[in-house]
Amino acid sequence: MSNSIDILVADDHTIVRQGLARLLEEQADFKVVGEATNGRKAVDLAKKLKPHIVIMDIGMPRMNGIEAAKRIRRHLPKTKIIILSMYSHEHYIHELLEVGISGYLLKDSSGRDIIRAIHAAMKDETYLSPSISKVLVDAYRSPRKASSAAERYKLLSNREREVFQLIAEGHPIRRIADMLCVSISTVKSHRVNIMEKLCVDTPVKLVHFAIQIGLVDSEL
Repeated sequence: MSNSIDILVADDHTIVRQGLARLLEEQADFKVVGEATNGRKAVDLAKKLKPHIVIMDIGMPRMNGIEAAKRIRRHLPKTKIIILSMYSHEHYIHELLEVGISGYLLKDSSGRDIIRAIHAAMKDETYLSPSISKVLVDAYRSPRKASSAAERYKLLSNREREVFQLIAEGHPIRRIADMLCVSISTVKSHRVNIMEKLCVDTPVKLVHFAIQIGLVDSEL
C-alpha cells in the first residue's frame, strides 16, 4: 500500500461523495483517506492527511471549492487538485486554472475519465473533460467580455468572498463572526464593503447575486 495514491474526496452531496469514494476504492492503486462535506473541512483534512489528490466540487457550503483550492495549493503545493463539478462557467474555469488545479471535469463524466484525470495529475499533467475544453476553445475563438457579475465578484478579497458565501447561505451575522473568529462589527464592515463592490443594496440581492454566479444552489 506504500505505492497507493491517497485521495481526499470533498462534496456536500452524500450520494455523490460516497459513490465516488466507492468507485475510487475499486482501483488497486487508489486509497480514499478522507471525505469532506464542505470546503472548510476539505482544507482542514487536506492539511492533516496530506493526500496526493483532492477531488472536490465548487458549490460547497462554508467555503466554496475555489477558495478551498487556493488554500490547499498555498499550504500543500505538491497536492494535486481535481475539480468535479456541475458548473462550467468560463470565469470559474479560468480562475481555477490560474490557481493551479490539475483537472476539471463535469459531474456527467464517466468513471474512466476521473481515473484518467488522477493518473494525469500524478504525472504533472492537466486533464480537462471535453465539454470544459470546448468552453476554453470557444472563449479563445470568440473572446467576449466577462459578465459584469463575474468581474465584480473578482473585486472581493479572499476574506470578503468567505463572508459573502456565508451570508448567501443564510447564516446570521453573529454566527458568521463565531465561525470566522472575528467580531460582529468586523463582519458588518465586510458586508458593507461586499455590497458596495457588488453594487447591491439589500441582503436579498446578495443572495440573488450568489445564485447568479453559481456560488450557492438556488434551493438555498
